[in-house]
Amino acid sequence: MPLDAVCLSGVVKELREAVIGLRIEKVQQPARDQVLLTLRGNRKLLLCAGASQARMHLTRIARENPAAPPMFCMLLRKHLGGGRIAEISQPGLERVVSLTVETVDELGEAGRRRLILECIGPRSNLILTDGQDRIIDCLRRVDLEMNQDRQVLPGLFYRLPPAQRKADPLQIDEEGFARLLSQAAPETEAAGFLLESFFGLSPLICRELAYEALGSADARLFTRESAALSAAFFRWQATVKEEQFTPYLLTRDGKGADFSYRPIAQYGGAMEGQAWEAFSPMLDAFYEARERLERNRQRGADLQRAASTARDRVVRKLALQEKEYAETRDRDRLRICGELITANLYRMERGQSRLRAQNYYDPDYKEIDIPLDPRLTPQQNAAKYFKRYNKAKTAEIRLSEQMELARRERDWLESVLDELSRADLEQDFLDIRRELREAGYLKGPAPGRKEPRRGPSRPRVFRSSGGFRILVGRSNSQNDQLTKEAFKSDYWFHTQRIHGSHVILCAEGRAPDQQSLTEAAMLAAWFSQGRGGGQVAVDYTQVRNVKKPGGARPGMVVYDPYQTAYVTPSEDLVRQLEEK
Repeated sequence: MPLDAVCLSGVVKELREAVIGLRIEKVQQPARDQVLLTLRGNRKLLLCAGASQARMHLTRIARENPAAPPMFCMLLRKHLGGGRIAEISQPGLERVVSLTVETVDELGEAGRRRLILECIGPRSNLILTDGQDRIIDCLRRVDLEMNQDRQVLPGLFYRLPPAQRKADPLQIDEEGFARLLSQAAPETEAAGFLLESFFGLSPLICRELAYEALGSADARLFTRESAALSAAFFRWQATVKEEQFTPYLLTRDGKGADFSYRPIAQYGGAMEGQAWEAFSPMLDAFYEARERLERNRQRGADLQRAASTARDRVVRKLALQEKEYAETRDRDRLRICGELITANLYRMERGQSRLRAQNYYDPDYKEIDIPLDPRLTPQQNAAKYFKRYNKAKTAEIRLSEQMELARRERDWLESVLDELSRADLEQDFLDIRRELREAGYLKGPAPGRKEPRRGPSRPRVFRSSGGFRILVGRSNSQNDQLTKEAFKSDYWFHTQRIHGSHVILCAEGRAPDQQSLTEAAMLAAWFSQGRGGGQVAVDYTQVRNVKKPGGARPGMVVYDPYQTAYVTPSEDLVRQLEEK
């Protein structure tokens, strides 16, 4: 869910105690909608203005920066670099947080800047203002055509978003609540009444208050006494005024589904709930997977489109080839037709459109109906059938070769799509881009435009419980490099008949224990298309048995002999091995 106003209040309270007085040592913009402030003591404050991920909290997740900083990042570095955070404030129950920074300009003059985060869904924004609240610049500029009521442009004075025409849930008293309740229709859902009457309340909290008061999140007002709903509402109001917040994460099947600032009971056993000590680590845990998917979607959109289009084209081509190949399998009928025409020349005349003759190749000597071209002589019709027969015989050989090439190309393109689904570093996307470019599926950079330079790509590194290093390739080209550079006595792992990363267990002159082999197989299963399955087949063998065929695409190998292990991928084990 988007970060609601009350939950944002809990985050602001937490940040006041953690970052007030700290200096900004570094300003980065790892993604279009994200700004990362590195504070003294290596604390990292994340401000995200994404449409569905707008938030502000301390983070420990390492984020990779683009090769060149965006212009907005350069502007923030100029105005905020070296500044000290003097205040963090939230106006009422608005989903707006203001970060006031005391700065010193080039002439040594003290000043103030405000970095304002607006967490308003698709209209979320990051705005930098000067000491007079005049906008210096913003992440998303809003002109008159986009919004006639409120423009957000450099040079204008900053104004808060227009207030909602609803009651303030923290200011209303019991008499006012009863008056609003009396105006509602009896068939109205209690959660709907709260949502429509008060600003600052999220749908989740409205349903939870209805559940607490009336026993059902979908209960309607006429089903119970209004006193129960009123009591639940004012208990909630008291806890918020006293700033009694409990970070609470809801999970389903081990994945974050929702979060709040208080325990949630409305889902019963459908979801699991967990209280956290602080908001920042909870928000890190909740948004980590979503952020990675969104970042990868943005980075790899053109690569995904190019690889998918190429794969679909190869699949269609292969389907046509298989159809033609099936037709060549029936070529003996063409030869028989030619021979029967030759055997019945004495019965035929020019201009004849069909020949009905006894098929002496059939054990029962059944008659066969042979179509003829009336424009040709009988001899020419026979020659035409023999020519089609010879052509089909040659086509069978050629088509079988072309189909094998098409299948390899399809498998390689599918492996590229699988790489894209797991890519998480900028270098991963650069490697895949280069791979597609070398294969002819992407054009090179425009004339005069330099490609971003990066250091050599590094594989994922793990340590088995037996102390062996395990390397996992990030791309097809890196898979080739890993296998090429590994010692012949190292062990190579790959999922059977499905795409995935190459995994190398570095034996280091020792015989690996069974647990280490199993853990390497589980890593191979996790970093593959079989991640969500159970009992995934993983082949493994020593590197000396792995060969790359001549002319094969990156990542394509053959191996023999080998053994097969059946394992179930486990994210917990992956994290444990990575931490070691």
